Amino acid sequence: MKSTLALLALTTALTLPGLAVARPVTLTTTLRNYGGDGAYLVLYVTDPSGAYAGTLWMAGDKSKYYEHMSDWYRATGGDPAQINGITGASVGAGRTLEITLDLQDALFDAGYTLHIDAAVEDMRDSPREVSVPLTAAGAGQAVAGRRYIANFTYGF
Repeated sequence: MKSTLALLALTTALTLPGLAVARPVTLTTTLRNYGGDGAYLVLYVTDPSGAYAGTLWMAGDKSKYYEHMSDWYRATGGDPAQINGITGASVGAGRTLEITLDLQDALFDAGYTLHIDAAVEDMRDSPREVSVPLTAAGAGQAVAGRRYIANFTYGF
């Protein structure tokens, strides 16, 4: 229930004024076999001007590691309220994180970008491991990460 309320608040916060329609979007992140501990991942959105618009999901629940996802941390000041109710376990090497969220149609084809920051204990941090414009045409198109993420896709 807590996750549902947080998700509702987030999708509402990411809505442009006026009537908007939401649709379920599945976000799939597959990690490489990088030979380390589980990865902390944060999926967040920026608006057309590049300003932080909201957090979609955080994989990893120990706040002492949040600062290692530096672009997200800088945008939010590490504020745990940004992820309250939308967190899960870290993701192991070679594993896949698949989540389905209701996202507003107004986010697609309007200049919004989805970013993923990644961090692994005792390994290099990877801010903006993935950055992908949210477009209808981009649905189903795999995007390679820079260090820990083998590929990321989103689909309707």
